Amino acid sequence: MTDATVSTLVTATGLEPEPASSSRAQNRKARRNAAKDPKRKITWDLVWAQRALLAMAVPLLLYQILFKYVPVYGWAIAFQNFKPARGSSPWPGDRSLWNQQWVGLENFYNLFTGVMGERFFRVVINTIGQSVLTLTVGTLGAIVLALLLNEVKNAPFKRIMQNITYMPHFLSWVIVASLASVALSLPSSGGFINQALMSLHLVDQPVLFLTEPNYFWQIVAGTSLWKELGWNTILYLAAITAIDPGLYEAAEVDGAGRYRKMFHITLPGIRPTIVVLLIINAGWILSTNFELPYFLGNGLISERAETIDVFVLRYGYQLGNYDLAVVAGIFKTVVAIILVGSANLAAKRLNQETLV
Repeated sequence: MTDATVSTLVTATGLEPEPASSSRAQNRKARRNAAKDPKRKITWDLVWAQRALLAMAVPLLLYQILFKYVPVYGWAIAFQNFKPARGSSPWPGDRSLWNQQWVGLENFYNLFTGVMGERFFRVVINTIGQSVLTLTVGTLGAIVLALLLNEVKNAPFKRIMQNITYMPHFLSWVIVASLASVALSLPSSGGFINQALMSLHLVDQPVLFLTEPNYFWQIVAGTSLWKELGWNTILYLAAITAIDPGLYEAAEVDGAGRYRKMFHITLPGIRPTIVVLLIINAGWILSTNFELPYFLGNGLISERAETIDVFVLRYGYQLGNYDLAVVAGIFKTVVAIILVGSANLAAKRLNQETLV
């Protein structure tokens, strides 16, 4: 049969062959549609069926509205030359917040430009550096510890290790900062870290950690890791327990060892949890721990220790520059929204779990 005959038959029957590229595009579209979870419509019957859960969510919702959304009206201070003593009349129409001198965007200009702008840019870099390093070390440490604890078959030993690792979470940051200060001090003052380094002949003289700016980010990350490692591991251990045990049994039948099961079953199984937690933590990049930079920082290392929260406290509230403090707060909120949205969008583009 010649090509002309085949073309004639195809044309007569109306069975025009589709281009290969079009077929591949349709297959990809079909796979994406199949991967999407069917959306469940919210009806009054469903709301009534979940009334107990909704009732339990009401107190938390009210708490968020009262302490997170109601104070947003105070953002008006960012556009004022705010003086607390101005407008002390008890009448609602003449209250202090609304009886102020409005200056437009002048406070934003003062914070982001000039000498104050250089200092604020530096504290933003410090905040991002400490947060990213702490988040990276904390996430990797929690995942590794969760994988190791999952491989422990001795239940009593596993419980003991869990208790030891997550007990520091219940210590206040003030106590943790004091312990870190003592641990990093001279051997004569109880600094066991310097003592260990000298015993191992890694250093000849004690290192003054809290006077060297280049060490401070690592100190914050290491201290946060020690305090929160065990607590963060709980989430990943809970995600591991949700993995189907049949997958491990099938892998054993195929001859997979402990490490292959860890990398090809456990890690992919907890990947959605890892992605969701990273998206949530992205919103806290500029809200790094306040206590450690405040209690461990000093004048010798302020160029690396000062964060946005410490900056707001010292140059905002303590000096009466409330408008400056509010501008910094607005900046943190806007950046947090952008980071969470960007992380959520990136996860969605990579076909990972998302918040929305």
